[in-house]
Amino acid sequence: MNVPLPGLEPAGIEGYPGPFAVGRYAQELRDRLRRFAKVCLIGEAVNVSVPARGANVWFELRDADGALPCAMWRNEYERAGVELRDGMQVVVAGGCDYYPGGAKASPSFAFRVKELRPAGEGDLLARLERLRRKLAEEGLFEPQKRLPRPALPKRIGVVTAEQGAAKHDFLAALERRGWRGTIVWGYAPVQDRRAAPAIATALRDLAAVGDVEVIVVTRGGGSIADLWAFCDEALCRTVALLPVPVIAAVGHEVDRTLIDDVAAVSCSTPTHAAAEAVRVHCDDARAELRERARRLDRCARAAVLNRARALRLLAREPRHHVDRHARHLHQLARELRAASRRGVRDRTRHLAAPERAATLERLARRIAERRAQALATQAARLRALDPDRTLERGYALAVGPGGEVLSTVEALHRAGRFELRVSDGATPVRVEDSRP
Repeated sequence: MNVPLPGLEPAGIEGYPGPFAVGRYAQELRDRLRRFAKVCLIGEAVNVSVPARGANVWFELRDADGALPCAMWRNEYERAGVELRDGMQVVVAGGCDYYPGGAKASPSFAFRVKELRPAGEGDLLARLERLRRKLAEEGLFEPQKRLPRPALPKRIGVVTAEQGAAKHDFLAALERRGWRGTIVWGYAPVQDRRAAPAIATALRDLAAVGDVEVIVVTRGGGSIADLWAFCDEALCRTVALLPVPVIAAVGHEVDRTLIDDVAAVSCSTPTHAAAEAVRVHCDDARAELRERARRLDRCARAAVLNRARALRLLAREPRHHVDRHARHLHQLARELRAASRRGVRDRTRHLAAPERAATLERLARRIAERRAQALATQAARLRALDPDRTLERGYALAVGPGGEVLSTVEALHRAGRFELRVSDGATPVRVEDSRP
């Protein structure tokens, strides 16, 4: 390093004091900065560096308007008992510090942190409540809840971390329900300042896949600071306006983020989300369907057998049924004639001779017409049941010596001789072939 000789100090620049030695000025600057008032700051910790060895822990403290580099002595960091992570909201206490550097060391400025704690959940919850009221007033809690959800979707979209317990819990729950559909994965970080935009992008991409019928957003539990990405206003607006129903399963039972309010369904765990996404227990439904198919098959077989037995009885004994109907009709005819005679006898008692004759004639005509009509109806019914009508269509009837109907080859051979009736008469037949 070149050092000016005594008495040969360089001249300064007009209008400015000095020149002063840079080390002297750097030390004075350090002293001035250290005399600044000690304050508390709140912001998001990013670029956290906790080296395995070294005297300092380094990170940046940021918010929407600016950032400060921060340093904390390791012993004070360990005494605070806080595991600092990227994206974590923290409150720090300390003041400005400046390292002047030297001939071979670079200078640096940092906010020297003396105390550290996570940001109070009360502050975050107050911000969350204000944002919740704002979205509720805009009506963004309702659109998702009006979307129809299929009970048994064929394709499900899932937004979660690629490596995480929530993914495995969700898959295990679907396996237990016997679902055999397709899952479209939308992997995204679920905790840090990059998480909310990445999740929103994954949601839009899955909604653009036409076959995705429902989307599940899930991750494990944590503090409100850990889950703050799911309270992002832009993310919540994206969810509310998606055309595909979204099921939110963020955190555990006690956790409630803003995405739970705008989603179609809010679930307490990934297992609960699987049950809401696939509302039909597929294994149980398959078992029930198989049981109903067996019952239907049994009923159908029983019905067919019953109808077959009834038809067989009707086909074997047509003459019996014809005779039964004929006897019934003859009985009705006798009763009709007797009733007619009684009616005529009763009416003629009160009529004079000329009137009686005319009345009897009218009654006789009416009775004759009714009898003719009734007989025609009964004759039509008898013709419909008469076996001779079947013979007229080209069939023949084999009748044994005793008048019994021979309906099998064995019966024909056993009879030897029988009468074959056709539509215009009958002819005797003899069996010459002795083979059974």
